[in-house]
Amino acid sequence: MDDFVYDPPQTPCIKIIYQDDDVLVLDKPTGLLSVAGRLEIHKDSLQTRVQRVYPTASVVHRLDMSTSGIMLMALNKESHRNISRQFQDRQVSKRYLARIYGRPSTETGLVDLPLIGDWLNRPKQKVDFEVGKPSLTNWKILSSDGQSSLIELEPVTGRSHQLRVHMQSIGHPILGDKFYAHEDAFKLSERLDLHAAYIKFTHPTTHEEIDFSIDIQFV
Repeated sequence: MDDFVYDPPQTPCIKIIYQDDDVLVLDKPTGLLSVAGRLEIHKDSLQTRVQRVYPTASVVHRLDMSTSGIMLMALNKESHRNISRQFQDRQVSKRYLARIYGRPSTETGLVDLPLIGDWLNRPKQKVDFEVGKPSLTNWKILSSDGQSSLIELEPVTGRSHQLRVHMQSIGHPILGDKFYAHEDAFKLSERLDLHAAYIKFTHPTTHEEIDFSIDIQFV
């Protein structure tokens, strides 16, 4: 589980769901960094690919490298400020799809566990009731075969690795999660089964609410 070679998918180079003069809505594949890393081998990212075509594009939020799905970019400074403020003020609605190990005992739930960086095991995060930041995640079961369950996750807060740690903390890690899944859950999928499926935000220029969704079929 510790062996890792960064080998992001090359086709399609970028997949645009929507674009106008202010925003880009993109479909990020699993295995591609949202932004470039420090090392030369980590320079390939969604941001660097997009900026070759749209030099003014800037990231307003991120997805984990292994998470697929919807990601927004701003195309000018005012849009960047506006959308970033919406994320900061929790005015952006997001929903994720995930396959988790087993089946929870209830159909829906709320995970309320404070999170903080696990500095001895970076980039992992951990639950810490003393100094962790408040972190909330709503979830509901969509389907289950007993061994695994397809669930919808709705984060109220946006902490790093929040969904992954919260699911692991209640005994149902996301399949294919190399950081938080136990061996049985890790082996059930060749990828992290986490997908940013829906987003709703206020357009920075028209001030209308717009939303986008991308479904996925986990193999």
